[in-house]
This record gives sequence, C-alpha cells and structure tokens, in this order.
Amino acid sequence: MSAPSWFRELPPRLRSHWRLKSLWIPVFMTAFFCAYFLVLRHPLRRVTVMPATAPDYWIGFHPGSLACYVSLWIYVLIPPALMDELPELARFARAAVILAVAGLAAFVGWPTAVPPWDIDWSRYGAFASLKSVDATGNACPSLHAAFAVFCGVWTDRLLRRMGAPGFFRVLNAAWCAGILYSTVATRQHVAVDLVAGAFLGALVAAAVRPRPAPLS
Repeated sequence: MSAPSWFRELPPRLRSHWRLKSLWIPVFMTAFFCAYFLVLRHPLRRVTVMPATAPDYWIGFHPGSLACYVSLWIYVLIPPALMDELPELARFARAAVILAVAGLAAFVGWPTAVPPWDIDWSRYGAFASLKSVDATGNACPSLHAAFAVFCGVWTDRLLRRMGAPGFFRVLNAAWCAGILYSTVATRQHVAVDLVAGAFLGALVAAAVRPRPAPLS
C-alpha cells in the first residue's frame, strides 16, 4: 500500500533549498536576538510595568509549561521547512522581518515589563537560567505569542494545501495554543501581552500570505 500523496511530498519539501534555509534561518535568528537584547537592556524611555489581570491569576504559574514555551524555537522552523518554492520562502521571510521590526519598534517606543511576581525563581533552576538571559522587559506585545500565531497560521495553510489529514492541523493548533498558554504560565508575560502579541502575529500573517493553492 503506497503512502498518501501528502506524506510523499514531505521528503522533497524538506530537502528543497536546504542549504539556503540552513544559512538564512540562523542569520535571521541571530540578528533578531542581537536587536532584541539591545533594546531589552537599553530602554530609551521609562519602563511601564504591565498590569496583571484576572486571566493571569486563573492560569497561575506552572513550571511544567517551560518545555512548551521553549518549543517555539522548533515550531518556527516548520513553515520554512515545508516550503519548496523560493518566492514563497521570500514572502515568509519578508513577513517574519516585518513582524520582528514591528515588535521591536513597539519596545523602543514603549518599553514594558512584566510585574514582579512573588516567586522564588532560585527554586526552579531552568527558570533561573531563563530569567538571567531573558529579563522581564520587552513584554508587550509578546513576540513569543506573535511568532507562535504567525507560524501557526502559515503551517495550517501549508498543511491544508498539501492535503494533510485534519489530525495534523489539529495538532498544529494545539501546539500553537500550548505555546500561547505557556507565555502566561511561565510568568514571562501577562495576559495583555499575550493578546497584543497574538493580534500582531495574526495581522502580519493575514497581510502577507502564501501563494494560493492551485485550482484542481
């Protein structure tokens, strides 16, 4: 019994332009993090502490959500990995740059931070490491949430175009939702940051779309 057509598409898609992907994805991430930490550590204005609202207390702090939080850096690799056409890769890269620049511009114009939670971070070794690298600034909009939604939308479109079973689209949505949840459950962001970031990611994803599916 032969494999479904969508499954047979995967190996050539993953191999397609792999040298280009292997080069430019790390370049983009390195440039992004350099700019991100520069803005984080040298705010140009007074930092505004974002308010904690009811959803923050409903969700609470859940240390186990850290794995889902850091999984974003695998999740963002899925859309370019599934692309096999240079124009589409270029559209995705352009949209990712627009998203990053918009978020960083917001941090420069309006520096924000999460509130000081009553948590002894030294009790959680992995969190202590995270806090030492990614401080409480650059809070709103949450670029973690923004990139999760942005990549979730693009991955869904690609899976649909490939004809992948609905299970994989549900799995993609669940992974995206888990990352969004983790932004608050790790106390890296508050709910307001999450909503603002998710809106930004959805807005950019809607503005820069993949090529339309061919007519059958």
